[in-house]
Amino acid sequence: MGDLEEKIILVTGGSRGIGAEIVRQSIKEGAKVILHYGKSHDAAISIQDEVGKDKCQIISADLMKNKEILSLWEKSWEWRGRIDVLVNNAGIYEPVDVADNFTDWTDAWSKTLQINLLATAHLSRLAILAYRECGGGTIINITSRAAFRGDTHFHMHYAASKGGQTALTSTISRGYGGDGITCYSIAPGWVDTEMAREGAEKVGWDYVLKDLPLGEMVPPREVANVAVFMASGKARHLTGSSVSINGGSFPR
Repeated sequence: MGDLEEKIILVTGGSRGIGAEIVRQSIKEGAKVILHYGKSHDAAISIQDEVGKDKCQIISADLMKNKEILSLWEKSWEWRGRIDVLVNNAGIYEPVDVADNFTDWTDAWSKTLQINLLATAHLSRLAILAYRECGGGTIINITSRAAFRGDTHFHMHYAASKGGQTALTSTISRGYGGDGITCYSIAPGWVDTEMAREGAEKVGWDYVLKDLPLGEMVPPREVANVAVFMASGKARHLTGSSVSINGGSFPR
């Protein structure tokens, strides 16, 4: 369809799961994509080979390190001289319980907030500063239904980070729409990714499946399709909104 023809898109956590599908579908629709990854070098190379090196640049950055977040943005911008769409997809889903020792508790909260929320905030800041100078752009945050309904008691930190992303989306849309900046959230439930399957193993598949009216996890491609639509600019006035894609497990 070519909905993203000639757009330059930065996707964080783009080497697997939802991010990988956003990379694939964006390129299919005509975009050129910077695929950010953390440690999954082989997976990133595999996707780049699949979609074409002329259409996909891969950049590694540790989102736990703020200097590397800044470097990621700068290197991504240098590739084609602009970034039209930022997709904040990278995230972690690691459990911790109130009964765990205090060090484990604080470490889990710090790591989850840094990767899921603060990296999103830092990259969004850099995008806003750039977009104000060049006439606008788009930010898409991959959040979670947990932002609205909460999560299991050992994923409080995850739910809190996704709630923060959702509030960030609303605030950016309100504050910078006049600069031509649009900002959206996508709030999936259980998506059929490696990270989700690892989580399902921990909480139990019976728990997961009884929570899904359609009887299955959301295919990653469906989430990617929503991201492509948002990136296309076909519904600019959707800015500030959060689109739920969770198979009816938390309609709102």
